[in-house]
Amino acid sequence: MANVWSGVTIDCLDPERVARFWSVLLGREPGPSERGWVYLGERGDPQPRLVFQPVSEPATGKVRIHLDVTVDDIEEAMATVVALGGRSTGERHDYDGGVVVVMADPENHEFCLVQYYRA
Repeated sequence: MANVWSGVTIDCLDPERVARFWSVLLGREPGPSERGWVYLGERGDPQPRLVFQPVSEPATGKVRIHLDVTVDDIEEAMATVVALGGRSTGERHDYDGGVVVVMADPENHEFCLVQYYRA
């Protein structure tokens, strides 16, 4: 059997709140979930599931892995993140091939919005 990447699990104080943010941002509906947890997507979906796991302690320090979300319009995507309860970290990187902006969800999980420029 081949190894298959099936999902990403995110520790949350409030899994429902954080999952709502990601559900709207990514257009992914919740699937069957364990009690207290929220899964966006289902096993076998073309995209890996996002799993929001309840924990009792807040995150401390920088997480060394994050999600990249490709967008068509960086400014519009930034405004959407803020409207959904997220925030900008103020970190932005402009490259010849596009722009990357570091954002955070309602519990401060950092992720990147990425807009690639057309060649």
